Amino acid sequence: MGHEFNVDMNEYLPLRDVVFNTLRQAILKGELKPGERLMEIQLANRLGVSRTPVREAIRKLELEGLVLMIPRKGAIVAEITIKDLEDVLEVRGVLEILAVQNACQNITETQLQELKNAGMEFKRALMGEDLVESVQADIKFHEIIYGATNNRRLLQLLNNLREQMYRYRMEYLKDKRMHKTLVDEHEAIRKALKKHDPVKAGNAVKVHIENQRKCIIDSLTSEKSRMDEKV
Repeated sequence: MGHEFNVDMNEYLPLRDVVFNTLRQAILKGELKPGERLMEIQLANRLGVSRTPVREAIRKLELEGLVLMIPRKGAIVAEITIKDLEDVLEVRGVLEILAVQNACQNITETQLQELKNAGMEFKRALMGEDLVESVQADIKFHEIIYGATNNRRLLQLLNNLREQMYRYRMEYLKDKRMHKTLVDEHEAIRKALKKHDPVKAGNAVKVHIENQRKCIIDSLTSEKSRMDEKV
């Protein structure tokens, strides 16, 4: 395991959270590959910490679905599977449509302007090579909509789902062919919100998520085919 991790030591966070965030980012960015074993001692040495916060972080990563515990083998980075994608997007689709329809009733002019700015920032981020920046810009766009729902419980559910979606966002944003489509879909959602039209807004979100589903499945299928050819 020859990875060097960028450890962001935050004085306001417990060490276990710092270790968790570091390992989580390493998995999401692909620095720790699917199927790779997570050896507590090696990780602890590399991060300059004891084994306890590493063990706690691995347990939390298992709860998020990023790590699997295999009998007699220990912890490994979970594969990205089509079934898991389908499950996550099925839930996200329902919640996002509810959120955008709710937002149609509550969104303010200030939030609409923020959404427009976020759409432009997302487009700008896609022109660069920093995938993480593009993912963050995508998240920001959708979070403005969530904030306009005025439904705290819905916001909590969507925030939880955001963590589970991070890997998949990375996957579809890798495909530069999708970039114009994604920008256009964000604009369609924004225009529907500006018109306070819940039907158009819901349909725009439905199209947005379905296209993501197809793109990620194509990516995962192509990746599996390449791996099979190497074997």
